[in-house]
Amino acid sequence: MKERWRAIGVLAAALFLVNVAARLVNRFVFPDDDTATDRITLLMFVVIGLILAVLAFRWGRDRPVGWWAADLTAAVAVALALTVFVGPLLVGESPFANGAGFFFAQIWLYLAATAAGVLVGFLTLTALGRDHRSQQLKRYAELKAAKPRKVVRR
Repeated sequence: MKERWRAIGVLAAALFLVNVAARLVNRFVFPDDDTATDRITLLMFVVIGLILAVLAFRWGRDRPVGWWAADLTAAVAVALALTVFVGPLLVGESPFANGAGFFFAQIWLYLAATAAGVLVGFLTLTALGRDHRSQQLKRYAELKAAKPRKVVRR
């Protein structure tokens, strides 16, 4: 159980660090360039989606969907809370400085990027037939095919 929580914490920290890196680059390298800010934000969401796609692909092979989906959901929830409330404070802004619309847009975009990443990873894994459920069904089919038929005599 301790290793499971450690994995959730490490994933949440990694997702938050990607956001912090993007905020720091926006703040110090491109402070007044809106186009660069948009590109860096898009790159941040792509990186977050790729991290989650890789983890969904990797964890989906070994674990049932409920286990790894709960782990990813917990990590994303913690990372989202840190991103929305702590992230702006690290660059000298208030979480609500740009208004409620921007605050909630941040949340929806973050959730959309994470959901897209998880779906890409899991659907790729499922399409290849390497997910946990497919492997269980394959082992079951092989087991049933391997048993010889019993002959019933009357």
